[in-house]
Amino acid sequence: MASIMAGDQDYAGDVTVAEVWNQLSTNSDAQLIDVRTQPEWSFVGVPDLGKLGKRPVFVSWQMYPDMSVNPRFAEELRAQGIKPGQPLYFLCRSGARSRAAAKAMTAAGFTACYNVAGGFEGDLDAEKHRSRLGGWKATGLAWTQS
Repeated sequence: MASIMAGDQDYAGDVTVAEVWNQLSTNSDAQLIDVRTQPEWSFVGVPDLGKLGKRPVFVSWQMYPDMSVNPRFAEELRAQGIKPGQPLYFLCRSGARSRAAAKAMTAAGFTACYNVAGGFEGDLDAEKHRSRLGGWKATGLAWTQS
């Protein structure tokens, strides 16, 4: 299912948003973990998993506003019921922070940690805008905004 980048065995691999939706739909243990910051969740939007009877887990990989790595990341995930062996799909804006989070959780003993390639907003388009090219929103998956 996942396409592991050449030479990178630090996490289970990168998956598309369509693959994530399919896994969340068919595997009751699969969990989406949004690692963005509170301002991103509030102002950009969040994945809506209501049709699947699920909710994303929200734990920031980096802390706003200084963007330092959250030293309690693994502890905060465990406190929200995340367990080793669960398929975990890490999502950020475009796929960089979520890859780092997947690697860190793999190192912490969680064996099925995937990076959601393209993230929530996707890559920049020719006009340097996000949410138009790849990612959760541009693919047309459900999301909400406060």
